[in-house]
Amino acid sequence: MPQIDIQVSDKRYYFKKLFLKTFCRHIIGTAWDYMNAYRPAEVSLVLADDAFITELNRDYRGKNNPTNVLSFETAMKPVKGQPFVAGDIIVAYETVAKEATEQGKSFEAHLAHLLIHGTLHLLGEDHLTDKQAEKMETKEINIMKQLGYDNPYREKI
Repeated sequence: MPQIDIQVSDKRYYFKKLFLKTFCRHIIGTAWDYMNAYRPAEVSLVLADDAFITELNRDYRGKNNPTNVLSFETAMKPVKGQPFVAGDIIVAYETVAKEATEQGKSFEAHLAHLLIHGTLHLLGEDHLTDKQAEKMETKEINIMKQLGYDNPYREKI
């Protein structure tokens, strides 16, 4: 499991999950282990709000709106014996809460999925093509199942 530095800039996350930092470390660590990723490693997680993620989305992706999760993978390659600084994951509270409600999911399950999604991006996974998306979604589904959650892509009826 990587060392995970967590900054909670939107305190509403604490109302949704009592053991928030333990939860986030467990989810990211499980995804990391599933991918058999490089160790030792470091990941930064920011649990933010829509305003913060909108600025990042605008500045780095040219999209002036909030999104649920952003990942910034470092360009550095792992150096044997040194911690691998994998990058940053940023999650937006309002968007996660809104999507969870719209999709009939718990906030916890949706947050878990987005933490997995962000972690996989840090480890080089992407979904730009249908083939990439299918491969990444399969990994997300498997990790969610391992953690005891439903398939995040299954439509609720």
